[in-house]
Amino acid sequence: MELILNHAVQNVQLSGIRRFTALVRNTPGACSLTIGEPDQNTPEAVKDAAKAALDANVTHYPPNNGYPELLEAISKFEEHTHGLRYSPDEIILTIGATEGLFIALSAILNPGDEVIIPTPAFSLYESITRLCRGVPVALPTEQSRFQIDPERLQALLTPNTKALVLTSPNNPTGCIYSPETLDAIYAVLRDKPVFVLCDDVYRTLIYTDRYRSFAEYAGMRDRIIIIQSFSKPYAMTGWRAGYCLADGPVKQRMQVFHQYAVVSAPAFIQPACMAALRTDPSPMVRLYRKRRDFVCGRLRAMGLDVQTPDGAFYMFLQVPDCGLDSLAFCEKMLKEGLVGLIPGIYFGTEGFMRLSYCYSDGELSEGLDRMERFLKTL
Repeated sequence: MELILNHAVQNVQLSGIRRFTALVRNTPGACSLTIGEPDQNTPEAVKDAAKAALDANVTHYPPNNGYPELLEAISKFEEHTHGLRYSPDEIILTIGATEGLFIALSAILNPGDEVIIPTPAFSLYESITRLCRGVPVALPTEQSRFQIDPERLQALLTPNTKALVLTSPNNPTGCIYSPETLDAIYAVLRDKPVFVLCDDVYRTLIYTDRYRSFAEYAGMRDRIIIIQSFSKPYAMTGWRAGYCLADGPVKQRMQVFHQYAVVSAPAFIQPACMAALRTDPSPMVRLYRKRRDFVCGRLRAMGLDVQTPDGAFYMFLQVPDCGLDSLAFCEKMLKEGLVGLIPGIYFGTEGFMRLSYCYSDGELSEGLDRMERFLKTL
């Protein structure tokens, strides 16, 4: 008897990023600069709020979209910090940004709808699009220094185009979209029935005054969905907490998927999320800026062409010209140099590799020393 599974699931592979990171971790003596996991711990005030909630027996079903006081706090935080005006009934507390992306695409995609994904990109976007029976459409950016060329965007638009995903600061490049790029995207899309998903999870971790988010374009508010996370700015990756902001009618449809998939985010983490919103992330920003500058200096001293990232904690480096693709090169560097970076092919862009600098100073120094020694052997 043949058992037939969902075709969408059969056509999606597990994460290559996770697979390669596991390979690095299982290589004895290897130094890993792979995963986007802050080396800092969750702030004490955030942990204390969760402990107090447990002691107060905040362990029962919360409202599906989150406690009203938390949704109010998120609404005020976004208006005060980012100038975005979304009422509490336009917000959903999610199980991390991943669920936010999932319910957003589930709510807007019909089979065959196309989602434009600027590459290099986090592989999650393509996978979720396929699971929702959509069609991912790559928009390469490596030839334009990771900015979106509006002419190439225009050329990809078809009657089936349903959404564009924007990630700024970007994973894996650490680059941000310039104001000029955002204006050009708006000019292309403002009169079209195309949603824009703003994955702004790295928005707090920026090192420039020129940052803007596409979420600020009020002329497309009805088609903008904002995805946020507590993971990166507050070192809360394991808490699996995030939220979505969307115009009322869109949010109403998104909450259907949220309710039937997870019911709600856990009750006792929600006071901790409120405490996180009151936490100043600037010490972490200063720490990552210092590490960025250190890593850039070391890589340039090795003769590598490095584009200084303006946010997040990643660098996307060209693979040296040695006849190897990104996977083969990273495998060779892991085996012979005992240092791991993520092959660019796992972000949809060949010829590059991602280095994460959210590791301790000692780990970064050791990893870069090993890289330098390995590169001299090529």
